[in-house]
Amino acid sequence: MKASLRRLGMCTLLLPTAAGAQSVGGDAAPRPAVQLPGVVVTATRQPSDALLVPAAIDAIDARDIRRAQPTINLSESLQRIPGVVARDRQNHAQDLQISIRGFGARSTFGVRGVRLYTDGIPATMPDGQGQVSHFALSSAERIEVLRGPFSALYGNASGGVIELFSAPPPADRELEAGGVGGSDRLRRTWLGLRGPLDASGTHGFSLDTSQVDVDGYRDHSTARRRNAQAMVKGQASDDTRHTLLFNGVDIVADDPQGLTAAELAGDRRAASPNSLRFDARKTVRQQQAGARFEHALSPAHTLTFTGYAGNRQTAQMLTVPVAVQAPASHGGGAIDLDRDYHGADLRWNWSTQWFARRLSVVAGLQQETSQEARRGYENFVGSQLGVRGALRRDERNRVTSVDQYLQAQWQWHERWGLNVGARHSRVRFRSRDHYITPGNPDDSGSLSYSRTSPVAGLLFRATPWLSLYANAGNGFETPTFAELAYRADGRTGLNDGLRAARSRNLEAGLRARRGDLAYSAALFHTRTDDELVVLSNQGGRSVFGNAGQSRRRGVELAVSHRIAPAWQYAGAYTFLDARYLEDVAICATPPCASGDRLIEAGRHLPGLSRHTAWGELRWSPDPHLDVLLEGRFVDRVFVDDRNSAQAPAYATLDLGIERRFEAVGLQWRGFARLNNLFDRQVIGSVIVNEASGRYFEPAPGRNWVLGLSATRAFK
Repeated sequence: MKASLRRLGMCTLLLPTAAGAQSVGGDAAPRPAVQLPGVVVTATRQPSDALLVPAAIDAIDARDIRRAQPTINLSESLQRIPGVVARDRQNHAQDLQISIRGFGARSTFGVRGVRLYTDGIPATMPDGQGQVSHFALSSAERIEVLRGPFSALYGNASGGVIELFSAPPPADRELEAGGVGGSDRLRRTWLGLRGPLDASGTHGFSLDTSQVDVDGYRDHSTARRRNAQAMVKGQASDDTRHTLLFNGVDIVADDPQGLTAAELAGDRRAASPNSLRFDARKTVRQQQAGARFEHALSPAHTLTFTGYAGNRQTAQMLTVPVAVQAPASHGGGAIDLDRDYHGADLRWNWSTQWFARRLSVVAGLQQETSQEARRGYENFVGSQLGVRGALRRDERNRVTSVDQYLQAQWQWHERWGLNVGARHSRVRFRSRDHYITPGNPDDSGSLSYSRTSPVAGLLFRATPWLSLYANAGNGFETPTFAELAYRADGRTGLNDGLRAARSRNLEAGLRARRGDLAYSAALFHTRTDDELVVLSNQGGRSVFGNAGQSRRRGVELAVSHRIAPAWQYAGAYTFLDARYLEDVAICATPPCASGDRLIEAGRHLPGLSRHTAWGELRWSPDPHLDVLLEGRFVDRVFVDDRNSAQAPAYATLDLGIERRFEAVGLQWRGFARLNNLFDRQVIGSVIVNEASGRYFEPAPGRNWVLGLSATRAFK
């Protein structure tokens, strides 16, 4: 920790010096400083310049999201944010692995411990389970990432917050079409139509569709993903604005699963033998609609209402061995899940003066509900494997959360600001068992979790271009329904022994923006009770439990700088020390037997790297051309609680070029990208505590991507 403090101190001292450095190339005369534009963020639900927010928050704009990228996965962009890990698993059946400051690293599919939003509509269920497969990156205006204590103001499972904002419709209609091709028969096509809906321009729309097809780097990893999104924005009057959003996603994907160390050494492209034997696969279909209305009651008072509803259907073939499914209480090896969800958020904003200083208050009430029909089947019929067999599980599950929140921001001095807030969350789970047979009793049950999470932050504006801040707060994370679905004793029904994880968070940092240099640094410390851990993970079935205390602490650094008219660089570094603080025996039923697993104090939390770094050097000789070199370093990753095996550290380089030009009345954008230039062997992600030792999900070696799009504007 002392070394971490020294790193933060050196960054604080050296970077301001760099801000006043002479121009590159030996000029004696100083270059005039050009103030970078303010980055407006919404971390505290009040639009503010990032320099005025006492929290670690970053925004990625549309240019960085798209520049020389195929815009298929969120992982393409998030690597430039310190503290954030977004791993592309090369497996569309399991989505990305996303974690912030170590929260979410345990996830074996989907996203846990991180709240997700798109245009204000939650992409995270009330139990904390989220998906990013429906994020429309090609139409994004920016992505905001909030880390640290203030993320607790978003409720359950707020280890961090990621929100995508779609670009507003343009003043003139425009039609865009494009395509991408790459290694392993990667194909992506998209079509977009945007513009005004009426002559006055008070209403606009955007329609975007895309399809991704890929054979996959590994055997049995073919996938197809179709996305569609429609948005309408408008202003009904001077006081009322609204946004309507509709989107959907359709995924059909094979699941290659993980490899053992021996299988990895034999053939990195192989799928697990059971994946082929059972034809492991997944289909997902989701439709969602949302609306947001904002009405100004007066210059000081504004009401905002957000409502949404959707349906997500999932069918998955697991690789649970036939013999394991013999007990009558086993839930089978094929999943059929039909989930309906809806929610609403009513928020009041008040802006006033207190002691002649600006005061903003936000109060709100949020309610979210998810209800699902979960069925389990045998994954065999007679000797035929990988087909849906006899019914083994039939449940109706419901989770409801009701939250109240209050936040206040007071600029009590021209150089000092105070932000405080609290959120009370109550999450209720209920399961009704409709599959009751001899040997499988009624497993109906209910659970309830509640918590109040306070936060407070203090900001000091040291100079017009430098801010220092500190904050503290509590957070909590309930198990998701998927984590409650399986018990260590093999029975179905809710895993009612799971407790919610509770965290205490501290953070201090700085943010600066001077001329063409911007940088930030943050130091954080988190202590968690009842950490949610993976007890076992086999054939797609994960059983979870609670550990004792754990600790996460670290340093985050980020910088971007134009060092010459045509040259600029950006970089991000994260140091994360995440460990268990006490011995914890993991067993199905106390007292534990001698053969049960022990998590020893001092062991690293699995799925996390101690050091990660990203850097980009970009050459832009004119406004129409970008050539960039990106580097990434990821330290070793332990794959289980005992730290008995690990994925090795790696470093990679990527080269990209993008050209924008006009021809035949169209605006063109073409790019080429060569990833992993030196063909390094990389473990892209790991499956934590996989019971058969199939921890490793390899990433491709050297691979290429080409893309071309055209846009036509018309009245």
